[in-house]
Amino acid sequence: MNPLNPNPVKTPVALVTGAGPGLGGALAVGLAQAGARLVICDIDPERLQLTEQRLLTMGAEVLARVCDVSSSAAVDALVAEAASHFGTVHVLVNNAALVPSSADDAQRRNAHYAYLTTPEPRRSLGFTAAMSDEEWLRFWAVNVHGVFYCTRAVLRLMEAQRYGRIVNVASVAGISAMSSHSPHYSATKGAVVAFTKAVAAEVAGANIFVNAIAPGGVHTPEFDAYLQSLDEAGRQRLWQMIPAGRLGTMEEYAATVVHLACDPHYLVGQIISPNGGCVI
Repeated sequence: MNPLNPNPVKTPVALVTGAGPGLGGALAVGLAQAGARLVICDIDPERLQLTEQRLLTMGAEVLARVCDVSSSAAVDALVAEAASHFGTVHVLVNNAALVPSSADDAQRRNAHYAYLTTPEPRRSLGFTAAMSDEEWLRFWAVNVHGVFYCTRAVLRLMEAQRYGRIVNVASVAGISAMSSHSPHYSATKGAVVAFTKAVAAEVAGANIFVNAIAPGGVHTPEFDAYLQSLDEAGRQRLWQMIPAGRLGTMEEYAATVVHLACDPHYLVGQIISPNGGCVI
């Protein structure tokens, strides 16, 4: 039996946001392997096309569209097209997000990791006091407003059919102080955690189960590039904070998301954090 089969539907439709190569692409591939038809979106057309081609090579049915999830109109248009093309949406994976990836972000991250792993006098690291309005608001537009817009749009379909599975991709940054170097990112992922719990309690009675994963480090090409930028001492500082001594693979994270999108399970409003033991 198809593990994603939402009775009586045999081939569920899954919408994955931020589905370019990286974690979002791996989530789309994992769902396709479980038998889903895919609607994928990303703001970057070239990255989106790479995932689309990978899915088509697998033989998956896929609708790929460029979409900025920080625009409610763009999200509504995407979900309307998905419903027109496939009939409905059964699964939503809210993966699209801004992550701290600028040179300033890397500098803050390195300073924070050194502070955590090197004996030195305690002090303020000065991250929040130096943050601009623009930087703060930009993260909220995608990481929180985008999750709301996508959830609202698909709930209009899911409530009518009395079935749905929503998986939000939060972060250990939203459940711990592991990302104190990025207060803007941490705040938005904490909001995703709270939103997950509130919506889960609201819609569970309509057989719509909402959960989230809170990943630790994900071994994406972007994170690998960051690792390569560090010297050996910097890499060892990172591994020292992860009891498992490594990052999680994209496939490991995808397996958790696929489980939350599957039937049957009894998980509602849960925040599952695959993180190698860095937050227990």
